Amino acid sequence: QVQLVESGGGLVQAGGSLRLSCASSRGIFSFSAMGWYRQSQGKQRELVATIFNGGRTYGDSVKGRFSIYRDSAKRTVDLQMNNLKPEDSAVYFCKAEEPGTLRTVEFWGQGTQVTVSS
Repeated sequence: QVQLVESGGGLVQAGGSLRLSCASSRGIFSFSAMGWYRQSQGKQRELVATIFNGGRTYGDSVKGRFSIYRDSAKRTVDLQMNNLKPEDSAVYFCKAEEPGTLRTVEFWGQGTQVTVSS
């Protein structure tokens, strides 16, 4: 069973920065993709950023402000968040995917809270 553990969340003022980290119990290149999603109260979980062998994708609301990185030696995928806004406040989840026999298999972390004050 894969374990994903997020860290780095916290409270920050608008305009500030945070760096989230997701540590995997398995080598990250064993996954077809890894990424970050977020969910705020009363809203659906949404894509923040993903990274895969072909490149990276970002949600429209974070383009130009957030960057996703991976470090195979550390087995981590980090999310650098700059120019944070109050609407970025949410629980941020790390996700990993691998191809399954019938469907893609997903692994999720427990989440880390990010709160941006105005």
